[in-house]
Amino acid sequence: MLKSGLYTGVDIGTNTIKVLVAEYVSDEMNIIGVGNAKSDGLKNGIIVDIEKVATALRKAVNAAEERAGITIDRINVSIPANQLEMENCQGMVPIIGNSKEITEDDVMQTVQNALMRGVVPEREIISVETTEFTVDDFTGISDPRGMFGVRLGMRGIIYTGPKTLVHNIRKVVERAGLIVDNLVIAPLAMAHYVLSEGEREFGTVMIDLGAGQTTVSAVRDQQLKFAHTSPEGGDYVTRDISTVLNTSLSEAEDLKLNYGEASTERASQEEYFPVDVVGQTDPEEITEYYLSQIIEARLTQIFSRVKSDLENTRSLDYPGGVVLLGGAAAMPGTVNLATKVIGMNARLFVPSEMGLRNPAFAQVISVVNYVGERTDIDRLVLQAITSDGTYVAPAAQYEENVLQPADSMNYEEANNFYQTEVPTRPATQAAEPEEEKEGVVDRMRNMFSNLFD
Repeated sequence: MLKSGLYTGVDIGTNTIKVLVAEYVSDEMNIIGVGNAKSDGLKNGIIVDIEKVATALRKAVNAAEERAGITIDRINVSIPANQLEMENCQGMVPIIGNSKEITEDDVMQTVQNALMRGVVPEREIISVETTEFTVDDFTGISDPRGMFGVRLGMRGIIYTGPKTLVHNIRKVVERAGLIVDNLVIAPLAMAHYVLSEGEREFGTVMIDLGAGQTTVSAVRDQQLKFAHTSPEGGDYVTRDISTVLNTSLSEAEDLKLNYGEASTERASQEEYFPVDVVGQTDPEEITEYYLSQIIEARLTQIFSRVKSDLENTRSLDYPGGVVLLGGAAAMPGTVNLATKVIGMNARLFVPSEMGLRNPAFAQVISVVNYVGERTDIDRLVLQAITSDGTYVAPAAQYEENVLQPADSMNYEEANNFYQTEVPTRPATQAAEPEEEKEGVVDRMRNMFSNLFD
């Protein structure tokens, strides 16, 4: 089925909030509107003032609306990988319908069954990705709807994040007068947009050098293996320049953008430029090489920490090497320095979309791409997360249909099917009286005994 429709993505960055509106026509993504606004109320990628961030978000949305000629009321927002945790999950349910044909309700029930595990109060499930469905003894199924079977299973990965982080992002969107359509995990979305299928399969490292923080993530076997953030990014480079040269932050940012060179091996010792020094009337002249020494020192520290993360997760031998993203990665010499410090081949990813050919736009484009590329089964899985309560079939249906498999099973198989495949009620359901529970079990056992006697 060809994809179509409008999708809006948002990247709430430390320095800039970016809003992108894209239209899918016959599976092709066309950018029709872009808006951005200076961020306020964030520190190291984390929201510290909801009202200020909401005001900046509203400005960016207004700019995107004007360029796209539409009204935006729902948005897909990227969520950073801060304290992101991943955990394998699996669930299985019997197919209780008389036809034994798997329906969307069966899929949702299977997913919710897989989610029936304890999540600590301070964390929240953000997303679930399925790795495969199983129907009876058949594995590797991507969409089981319409298939015939007795048991439906699912294996996948649960992604959880700090509840405070998730709540604050939702609150910002709400204060801006908008609705969150989807929360999209940033490294997960970028893996799908930035990396090729081969790079995702054999293993590749992504380093997102943002203004407020650096995120390193590794992808292998088509799955996100880990993601880690550190509170050092392009802003730290700016502060270092400001401190060493005794100049203002705005002047330091201009120096970084106009004359910055990440690798001293590429910097010139003959090229001079003026610097406005605090407390002095006349500017001072410094060389490109001296500025490069300041920049290289900070980036070397960042890449050294990245290398340590990769060593701990045994990701240094990934054949896909390193892909650099983010606004700070656009500085000349960054790729050379990353290759030298980390010891892996590195390349810079630049989006191919017209007008957005800058690594800083990789994240917001990936959000739109990720949501637009979702299949119907992906949307159904996410719907199972956001639906109210866990799906539980009425007790009468279980009593009526649990005997169905007995026509083709022996006593031991049928009894095991009853004991293992019927999902238990969630802990949030009101507990039944103990006497009634025992009575039901006894009756079912007697039914099985009489059936096979």
